Amino acid sequence: MNAPDLETRLASVATSAVPDELRTRLISAADRDQTLALGYDVVDSPVGPILLVSSPSGLLRVAFVGEGHESVLEALAERIDPRIIRHPARVDPVRVQLEEYFEGRRLHFDLDFDLRLARGFRLDVLGELQRIGYGQRASYAAVAAATGRPAAVRAVGTACATNPLPLVIPCHRVVRSDGTIGNYGGGSEAKQLLLDLEAG
Repeated sequence: MNAPDLETRLASVATSAVPDELRTRLISAADRDQTLALGYDVVDSPVGPILLVSSPSGLLRVAFVGEGHESVLEALAERIDPRIIRHPARVDPVRVQLEEYFEGRRLHFDLDFDLRLARGFRLDVLGELQRIGYGQRASYAAVAAATGRPAAVRAVGTACATNPLPLVIPCHRVVRSDGTIGNYGGGSEAKQLLLDLEAG
């Protein structure tokens, strides 16, 4: 089977019902031939259904239901690669670690990340977010100072709001200087739940 034929069939798998056995064979062939760029699945969690998208390089996107999972997938198909299909096995390591996290058995995510959705200062902020430990909190101002740009508090807020990997890169641990929790892509209730979970 040549690559164009495979890609055409993969596109149909993503949008129509096919026998599980055929779907499995197509996905296996795509993995083997490296013609599948992005694999995704939706997992249940205490903060609602979460979309996970991985590339061969690592976890690319985590999205809450409020972001519109279909819209997120469409944007990734346009911006990154149209070769995207539901592929639970591709995101299984993330699923397992998220389950451990929500059960209170994991304090740090040990995953490969594909960070091509963030650039420049926003990428710097993601690096600082990964230094905020489980159960800790940092202010937007403190994160700005840690990047060497103490005046960029608002830009830190924007970087947190556009974090492509919430939960696993913990923007929920960033709060306002007055101690209030601030905004969150998954909603304020989800952010409070995560903070309470980590507070024990």
